[in-house]
Amino acid sequence: MQTAVRAFMDFAAASPTAFHAVSQTEMRLMENGFSRLSEGESWTLRPGDRRYVTRNGSALIAFMVPTEKPCSFRVAAAHADSPTLKLKENAEDAGSSYVRLNVEKYGGLILSTWLDRPLSIAGRVIVRTQSGLETRLVDLGRDAVLIPNLPIHFNRQVNDGYAFNAQTDMLPLYGDAAAKGKLIREVASAAKVAVDQIMGSDLYLYSRVPGAVWGSDNEFFSIARIDDLECAYTALSAFLSAEAQGPHIMIYSLFDNEEVGSSSRQGADSTLLYDTMARIASALGMTDSETRAAVASAFMASADNAHALHPNHPEKYDAQNRVVMNGGVVIKHSANQKYTTDGLSSALMTEVCRRAGVPCQHFSNRSDIPGGSTLGNIANTHASMSTVDIGLAQLAMHSSYETAGVRDVSYMTDALKTFFEMPVTFLGDGRFSL
Repeated sequence: MQTAVRAFMDFAAASPTAFHAVSQTEMRLMENGFSRLSEGESWTLRPGDRRYVTRNGSALIAFMVPTEKPCSFRVAAAHADSPTLKLKENAEDAGSSYVRLNVEKYGGLILSTWLDRPLSIAGRVIVRTQSGLETRLVDLGRDAVLIPNLPIHFNRQVNDGYAFNAQTDMLPLYGDAAAKGKLIREVASAAKVAVDQIMGSDLYLYSRVPGAVWGSDNEFFSIARIDDLECAYTALSAFLSAEAQGPHIMIYSLFDNEEVGSSSRQGADSTLLYDTMARIASALGMTDSETRAAVASAFMASADNAHALHPNHPEKYDAQNRVVMNGGVVIKHSANQKYTTDGLSSALMTEVCRRAGVPCQHFSNRSDIPGGSTLGNIANTHASMSTVDIGLAQLAMHSSYETAGVRDVSYMTDALKTFFEMPVTFLGDGRFSL
């Protein structure tokens, strides 16, 4: 299990942004015989094909076509983005003494965890070439900036619930006065282009604190971006190790922008998933009626992490539905549909875990504490199918440095492998054969 978590931490460290996570995922797919499709071209597919498609460079859908005529889909979905600080278009804020960078919040990050630690900058730039515009990934790959705290002598309330202001407290320090104009040159160098070739960018801060395995028996690990790269990684590993079983099309879906509501062309609240499902079906010669039937009989696992019981604040959790790290796959429930799990999809996932030999646990928020939401119910508004919201228990969700359980990485991988392989046949509304 140490090997599995080390492999995940390598993936997370190499994925400072959603663009890099998709790039890492593409490399693993190609190593396993997948070839790329373009949304802007017609598709021709054959039984046994392994293909994938990207959108915006920050979302990806991969799929395996069964050797027999397909009649349903099996989908595991996660997201590649994490809360962070994004550089504004005119990022340099040069004063008489220092060069700061102008940033804004991306998602619901815990601001205090971003202060007084080494940070770097990564993302993508759009560059002008002789043939047009081209996207290049960039990563400064060094301790480039830091957001300094105000000393307690000037901020006596810092330990009494101080409210950090994103526009004044959270601007990272890049250099002294001599650093004016240097950022764009450093970004251009990382992209291997001239400064005047850069036409646009999407650049983000990320933590440079390395991952660590720790605890009395090395049972925990910590690293940046566990939410939701842990589910993205384990779902991908399961997808790649699964063997085709039966007439369902296996799909791995990696969305962007979940942390800001999913309402983008590359988010779960887009047509990306249904577009891909419909195009797969069309390329395989399925009729419109057969396509709709295949979607209706599909099963999706929306994989996004869950809140582990906090050792210092157990009062924040529901007494009968609290989960712990290393306790296995978490099935998440919410009556107000923040999570899309219902009795049927919960029963299906419980059976998946039983057959995989993996423990599972159930999470609900306290009834007087509203929880967050995820991509499952949003994706269902475009491609309606039986869906379960699952995840792995973690601490400090949306911190710049999060914590999870070592054993859970293997638990989720094994469970989702069984999820992809298990024969499930839709018999009618509310009925499946297993």
